[in-house]
Amino acid sequence: MATETSPIEEKKESLNFIEQIIKKDLEEGKNGGRLQTRFPPEPNGYLHIGHAKAIAMDFGVAEKFGGVCNLRMDDTNPQKEDTEYVEAIKHDIEWLGFKWGKLVYASDYFQDLWDFAVWCIKNGRAYVDEQSAETIAQQKGTPTTPGTHSPFRDRPAEESLRLFEEMNSGKMEPGKMVLRAKIDMASPNMHLRDPFMYRVLNMEHWRTGNKWNAYPMYDFTHGQSDYLEGVTHSICTLEFVPHHELYDLFVTWIKEWKGETDNIEDNRPRQFEFNKLNLNYTLMSKRNLLILTKEGVVNGWDDPRMPTICGIRRRGYSPEAILKFIDSIGYTNFDALNDIKLMEAAARQDLNERATRVSAVLNPLKLIIDNYPEGQSEELEVVNNPERPEDGTHTITFSRELWIERDDFKKEADKKFFRIYPGKETRLKGAYILNCTGFEEDEQGNVTAVHCTYDPESKAGTPGADRKVKGTIHWVSCSHCLPAEVRNYECLWTCENPRDAIKQYEKEHGVRGIDAMKPFLNPNSLNINTKAFVEEYAAQLPALSYLQFNRIGYFNIDPDTTDGHLVFNSTVGLKDNKGK
Repeated sequence: MATETSPIEEKKESLNFIEQIIKKDLEEGKNGGRLQTRFPPEPNGYLHIGHAKAIAMDFGVAEKFGGVCNLRMDDTNPQKEDTEYVEAIKHDIEWLGFKWGKLVYASDYFQDLWDFAVWCIKNGRAYVDEQSAETIAQQKGTPTTPGTHSPFRDRPAEESLRLFEEMNSGKMEPGKMVLRAKIDMASPNMHLRDPFMYRVLNMEHWRTGNKWNAYPMYDFTHGQSDYLEGVTHSICTLEFVPHHELYDLFVTWIKEWKGETDNIEDNRPRQFEFNKLNLNYTLMSKRNLLILTKEGVVNGWDDPRMPTICGIRRRGYSPEAILKFIDSIGYTNFDALNDIKLMEAAARQDLNERATRVSAVLNPLKLIIDNYPEGQSEELEVVNNPERPEDGTHTITFSRELWIERDDFKKEADKKFFRIYPGKETRLKGAYILNCTGFEEDEQGNVTAVHCTYDPESKAGTPGADRKVKGTIHWVSCSHCLPAEVRNYECLWTCENPRDAIKQYEKEHGVRGIDAMKPFLNPNSLNINTKAFVEEYAAQLPALSYLQFNRIGYFNIDPDTTDGHLVFNSTVGLKDNKGK
């Protein structure tokens, strides 16, 4: 009799270190044998490639081991959040191929968090501090010297409760008071030195309206939300390691508040951290990306030069390419700077199997076939993708006058040049063999047209095509092609590690924001070619279609495309340009 196998037994491939931990926890029956993760972005900007790694982890392990992953919007700061970002986050996750169990919000727990904070005050674990943020920061001490107690640390609970209510009244000036946890001002972990739990904002929340004027801090929200939601494994990036101890302490307190004191270590979220995805020549963090968009350095969050998921999508990457890249660099517990060429290589490998082949000429030079009848044309059948026969074929029109790439012609012979020059035979891709007979040039010596004859018996796919010649070039018919705008992209930054370079510049010059970024921006990050031509078939394809321009590289159709105006984005070259 066949027996049903568990999701764990079905997965025989190697596991990363977090997957190994989860597998072991499930086998030992921790948290009742349940697996529940969550992806908790703040809706204050668009997700970037670093978030894609966290998405792949949070959703991927739930999928691999038969668990569930919730999407939880960390909406505790109404100053920066917007529904536009919520919808963008949802779209990006779905585009990457993942589905969440529940869509929840940190604001769903605002009442629970408030009630828990009241319990903390009543039990001597929190107090309202009236000092300024600057004074409190000075009292924190250093990692090697203890901090100083606030003069309000031992105020009566009744007084703190009254002031806490006043903090939420809408009548208190922001910054006048904060609620702090009473922990240990001498702890070597700075996060345990009486951290903030609530601050006053007096701002309307896009979900809860005017109910709250005091809002919980991230550290007071994160772990409690995990606990209230039933999360079993809280997976974060390495910068949250110092927060680990505070997270566990707050979860212990909330379990006490809930009366779960019999086995306080059971059924709690378990924290694990992995390294961020850092790329050279790339600046991440939503704060920095917002500056670039607001200052007009880029054309919105989905500019193909941006490391946002929507920007990478618009650039022409597939979700499969992104996930393959993330899988290839792996998960560790130490940070590293990854080479962006690894991501480009993943895209190149993916697009070779995925992209539709079309002909496009980016720097056109006219080629005239003198012995081809004037006014005549013919349809040639070409394969859409030699890697995927199931993708079928389409037709391209051949005629007497063609556009070829200017770089495919030379006036004089060159032993290493196998394309077109006088007296040289060359094959037109998918068409005929040509013999170059001469060329025209203007008064400045610039070539304006190339003349050739063709061999009618050499048509591709016929017996005459067996004749071998050195060199094959692509082309489009002058009368059967469409003008196109081609946007070519390079890295937005000229330095390998723009984050550190900007920080150093800020320190040395006393400037911040865009003024610290300008010295490192690449002025040639976008070059627009309006002289290109592409075969007519490309106009039939929808926006974001994956394409290979024969012999040039991988491109996709930009959403800016309209009837009569085709726009293409360069994705990646056919080969790694080592000098790039």
